[in-house]
Amino acid sequence: MPQINWNDTINLASKLTLRKVWNGIKVLSSFYISRILNKPVQWGYPVSISFEPTTSCNLRCPECPSGLRAFTRPTGMLQKDFFTKTIDDIYKELLYLIFYFQGEPFLNPEFLSMVKYASQKGIYTATSTNAHYLIDAVAKKTVESGLDRLIISIDGTTQDTYKQYRVGGNIDKVIQGAKNIVKWKKELKSKTPFIFFQFLVVKHNEHQIEEIKRLAKEVGVDEVRFKTAQVYDYENDPNQLIPSIDKFSRYKKKADGTYSAKNKLANRCWKLQHANVITWDGLVVPCCFDKDAMHQLGNLKTQSFKEVWNNDNYKQFRADIIKSRKNIDICANCSEGASVWK
Repeated sequence: MPQINWNDTINLASKLTLRKVWNGIKVLSSFYISRILNKPVQWGYPVSISFEPTTSCNLRCPECPSGLRAFTRPTGMLQKDFFTKTIDDIYKELLYLIFYFQGEPFLNPEFLSMVKYASQKGIYTATSTNAHYLIDAVAKKTVESGLDRLIISIDGTTQDTYKQYRVGGNIDKVIQGAKNIVKWKKELKSKTPFIFFQFLVVKHNEHQIEEIKRLAKEVGVDEVRFKTAQVYDYENDPNQLIPSIDKFSRYKKKADGTYSAKNKLANRCWKLQHANVITWDGLVVPCCFDKDAMHQLGNLKTQSFKEVWNNDNYKQFRADIIKSRKNIDICANCSEGASVWK
């Protein structure tokens, strides 16, 4: 079971309103009704959404289309006026805003002002960063923005290990960025953001699992989260990423030396029921596995969010999930709950 940080939990609970609670009840009820009836039923609006600040990134991670510069969709920056218009449409039901998808959020010059806008609307805000841009002044503005959760990706405790996946990265900048956030939380007497190190466990860094726990304690972050790696060509694992520790792998090794996914892919999806992703240019896609936005359920430049949520494309996709989830490409490598807290 994941550990519960009560300060973070209380902070999240403080964002609840009767309208958000009622919306959550409707969404959860429709999920179970859909399972019972074996047909799509959707009540309420998303409890959580992911908004993409940018597709740009300073690193070149080997399993990331942003890092590889391999997108088939346009790259760009989320514009604040479009963001605020969308938030104004959905904030009364929305509890949780995940402010990342692809790219490095802090490359968007208006990122923190957008975080502040969402925070002032009573939404719990979270982002994930490689922490290379958390210089002292930016760290101060981050704490002041009202950001509730800051995920710092740190996939090694030494430069030699870190750079094997975070290609082009500098571990010293990551650690200093984390220290800057911790410092300004203390200086400003702020309980937020809740900070955790996210450690993507792969073969070359699995020997540093205990070391990252010690480093996190030294820096003063709140928690360490271990994440399993999504490997695109997982059957053969050409980049030699799949770890030997089974607990931290999404895949199991077969007798012939190839791998298969552990997930059995039941014909249902809680993520689809309660959340979705909005790209920087307004495309609505089912979840974070659709990195190239191949399953476009709507476009917020031509429809409102609530119109998209109930349109024919969404209804058809929900029906396809219930009919045969294994035949949907982005589901083949899915692993809901692919993180382990320690």
